Amino acid sequence: MGYTMGEKKKNPHAVALSKLGARKGGETRAAVLSPEQRSEIAQRAARVRWAKARERAQQKDLKDKS
Repeated sequence: MGYTMGEKKKNPHAVALSKLGARKGGETRAAVLSPEQRSEIAQRAARVRWAKARERAQQKDLKDKS
């Protein structure tokens, strides 16, 4: 696995531990939230994802036109 200059190397063991902690935190948070709150958070996240996709598509269109 090659690295370019300035690229940070990640310790695979630290990455694995981080993923375990993130999963636990997400499960705990979901258990505490009401279904309405989870739905609202999911809808907000979807809007942000779609906005980013639209922005990338617009930038690609502008780049293709020039």
